[in-house]
Amino acid sequence: MSSTSKVIISALAGVAAGLAIGLLFAPEKGEETRKKIGEKYSDLTDTWKEKFNDLVRGVKDEYDAAKDKAGIGDKAPKGAPSMKNESKPQFNS
Repeated sequence: MSSTSKVIISALAGVAAGLAIGLLFAPEKGEETRKKIGEKYSDLTDTWKEKFNDLVRGVKDEYDAAKDKAGIGDKAPKGAPSMKNESKPQFNS
């Protein structure tokens, strides 16, 4: 195992241990603590979903812009060659 992997694993183990100790010595009741953790988890997942959707939208917009620039697809400029109406090749056996 490389030294980088060891450092990452050690850091994750430290975070997990700190979290466990923090939960054990929390001044609130367990039910309240679990509720707060659930809310934070929900907020975090919502944030990551929004960021992921923004990323997907950005990639799609870039893809569409590249297609437009290349003259491919439905948004091709007038006069641009289109392959939609061309007949399919016939194979003779």
